[in-house]
Amino acid sequence: MRIALLSYRSKPHCGGQGVYVRYLSQGLVELGHEVEVFSGQPYPEELDPRVRLTEVPSLDLYRDEDPFRTPHPREIRDRIDLLELATMWTAGFPEPRTFSKRVARLLASRIADFDVVHDNQCLGSGLLDIAELLPLVATVHHPITRDRAVDLAATPWRRKLFVRRWYGFLGMQKRVAQRIPDLITVSSSSAADIAQDFGVRPEQLRTVPLGVDTALFRPRETPRARGRIVAVASADKPLKGIAHLLKAVARLRNTHDVELRLVARLEPNGPTEKLIAELGIADIVTPVSGMSDEQLAELLASAEIACIPSMYEGFSLPAVEAMASATPLVASRAGALPEVVGECAELVEPGDVDALTRVLGELLVDPDRRERLGAAGRVRVLELFSWSAVAAQTVAIYDQAITRRSPTPPGTAR
Repeated sequence: MRIALLSYRSKPHCGGQGVYVRYLSQGLVELGHEVEVFSGQPYPEELDPRVRLTEVPSLDLYRDEDPFRTPHPREIRDRIDLLELATMWTAGFPEPRTFSKRVARLLASRIADFDVVHDNQCLGSGLLDIAELLPLVATVHHPITRDRAVDLAATPWRRKLFVRRWYGFLGMQKRVAQRIPDLITVSSSSAADIAQDFGVRPEQLRTVPLGVDTALFRPRETPRARGRIVAVASADKPLKGIAHLLKAVARLRNTHDVELRLVARLEPNGPTEKLIAELGIADIVTPVSGMSDEQLAELLASAEIACIPSMYEGFSLPAVEAMASATPLVASRAGALPEVVGECAELVEPGDVDALTRVLGELLVDPDRRERLGAAGRVRVLELFSWSAVAAQTVAIYDQAITRRSPTPPGTAR
């Protein structure tokens, strides 16, 4: 099968999208399929050598070193570039729409090269043009409506209009999702939320959980660092609940030997940096970013506890990576997290700092409980979350999409 895999931004650990593209494409080629990734910036890193990468350049208005930049007039190539710039200038987020238009233009001249197109979370209007030409499947990890709701709740009323404008692409995503017959999501919790928020029919949705590299994310021989807690999250996003974890850590330091490694790129002088300073915990909180997969795996395996304090998760790769590392997990009872972790984590109500402080404290002084949770998590991952299984289930959905578009000869039962 010849597969075009689309991702509007793909750098690993950039919202998990790059991780999904990298490992799914690898799993697909290992099954004998041909995969070409079409990606906007930031581009994916370390794709399997058998996977072809086609870069779909944008104006790259949100690059790490110069976010919300104003491009030179010579950089403007066409109307799509003008749309991208105008949307940013009016406080919107243009990438899903503009990437979909660019990739639709590319694929229009290459219809004969592919059997199926698989979109990763873009849901841009250009996909509807692609669907006229080729079988189309789309992955929706979770409805971004949930991000918007949490962001609005955490935003002062003076800025709520700007938050609504930033999420202006959601109306487009809803309309596009409703017109794609074959949608993949990563948990039954996400499937229910997508059906509710996007108005899609339940029969459009197929659940395929994400996988993890269990050879990379594994327990190590070296002793775990005493009192170390690790959290992997976009720390400045209210959805991830890091503020609640920081408050819990500030309380714990009075009675426990504790440190927090926060795997996140913090906005300079942003909300997380300010809260760390206000709580007086800069000496025990270490933000780290730009880690390789191997470094992240080693860090997770070095911790006594991993924490996912999110207000909502459609799946949570960091939770599965922690369990694969046999690192005991404390997580919010939110979104798909209970479904993902099963009985292999301590669960607390999202946003409950008192409960989070208590559970973390109890686990820090109970090595036997930590050992049992870590071992159970490792077993659960080995049984349920492998990329080879993800790829095989995804191919079955491709077959379904191809069959749906194929004309049925007269008198033939489908």
